[in-house]
Amino acid sequence: MSRVLVVWCPDWPVTAVGIDAATPGAVVVEGRVAACSSAARAAGVRRGQRIRDAQRRCPDVVVRDRDSDAEGRLFESVVEAVAELAPKVEVVRPGLCAVPARGAARFYDGEESLRLLVQDAVVEAGFDCGVGIADGLFAAELAARSGGGGVVVPAGGAAAFLAPYPLSVLDRPELADLLQRLGVRTLGAFAALPSGHVAGRFGADGALAHRLARGEEPRPVAPAPATADLSVREEFDPPAAHAEQVVFTAKRLAAELHEGMAAGGLTCVRLEVTAGFADGGVLRRLWRHDGALSALAVAERVRWQLSAWRAPEEAVDAVWGGVAWLELAPDQLVPDEGRQEALWGRSTVTERIARAVDRIQALLGHRGVTRPVVTGGRGPGERVTRVPVGDLPPAGVPDGPWPGRIGGPAPAVVPPVPRSAAVTDASGEAVGVSARCAVSAPPAHVAVEGGRAERVTAWTGPWPATEYWWDAERARRRARFQVVTAEGHAYLLAVEGGRWHVEAVYE
Repeated sequence: MSRVLVVWCPDWPVTAVGIDAATPGAVVVEGRVAACSSAARAAGVRRGQRIRDAQRRCPDVVVRDRDSDAEGRLFESVVEAVAELAPKVEVVRPGLCAVPARGAARFYDGEESLRLLVQDAVVEAGFDCGVGIADGLFAAELAARSGGGGVVVPAGGAAAFLAPYPLSVLDRPELADLLQRLGVRTLGAFAALPSGHVAGRFGADGALAHRLARGEEPRPVAPAPATADLSVREEFDPPAAHAEQVVFTAKRLAAELHEGMAAGGLTCVRLEVTAGFADGGVLRRLWRHDGALSALAVAERVRWQLSAWRAPEEAVDAVWGGVAWLELAPDQLVPDEGRQEALWGRSTVTERIARAVDRIQALLGHRGVTRPVVTGGRGPGERVTRVPVGDLPPAGVPDGPWPGRIGGPAPAVVPPVPRSAAVTDASGEAVGVSARCAVSAPPAHVAVEGGRAERVTAWTGPWPATEYWWDAERARRRARFQVVTAEGHAYLLAVEGGRWHVEAVYE
């Protein structure tokens, strides 16, 4: 088992936008809190909250949009500080990096001495951090997150160190929820289960999580014979004077690298990016890969890497001396365990779609292509968040309870702007709902904006929902109905303040 040192910078997305730990602050994505400072957490702000809920708990909270580019660029300062003391720094993600600890610990007279030296170097660079050393990356990250700036877990003690931790640290919500319902609540209890039974019941992902809980490497050690060189390289003649030219080339090289590994049934654990400059300088970085980085994600990391070598007196896009060559090389090749194939064919179809998405995102920006993710909320439009393709869904989204939420089946169409409607009874009078949720008369006709009145053949409701009753400015009260018309249309209607509108359409 390899010894790993991990440097963890808390609340890095908040730090990257210029908010310090003592200031109540939060960064948001799609209207929800993605990360917050320690001062904001002390006031009750949590990841996954809506902005209004966070502001209700902490009126002084400073809100900023998340800046992924700033996170990557700023973290290069931390990587440089660590690289001065230990070679082969691996960037797991902005805010978290790792280095092999065994050789460096011998040089610096012990693991605790190494841990303190690295921590002091990062703090002197201007960033708060925790540093931990343990067997394997997973245990070392949790050791870095331990109170007091991190700890050193003795060799062979990873399983005992991990045992008290809750299952949530595995970052597999569905697996954790299922295990808790089965009575398994800690990593120690999960690790005690027989490996064969875990693999048979929870599949490959469950088996990998089980290895982590036991303090083992995520992949069994399986040396493979030497393979052909799969690295890809591009020479720039004349040297590239602007970062955008290099980033565009990196995206193409990453696609070629992925195709080469896929042809051999391989993937890589880490990706080494090397940039050579016209003035003779060479910059190498190791990036955690695990087969999950798209070509666009690789290009973004190349941009962050180049930002560390930008000359202060030059333009924002310029790099020192121009980039003479760029090379992407897979590190630690392992067999590709594959993925679930789509119903319509082979995985190559999915790969073609991914490449097409990458091209569109390159033209329209990272948020140019999104996918819907089901989150919490009462109305059908509130329960879906659009997440850029390649990003993880928002973490910590509350599941409820949501009084007044409409049950399944889900509607087929949710208009971006609710369409106004008129709902009348048999005498032509508008239907209303009292404060006690009493309907003035059964709905007989519904007329949607721009259409003629349709006769209602079946209806159910109302489902009342009173929101923000504690805030006079934001308080609202709605009542929802489901109606079916003689023309075969089915609507989800809502009445608020005496006005009706169509929230969704069923098909």
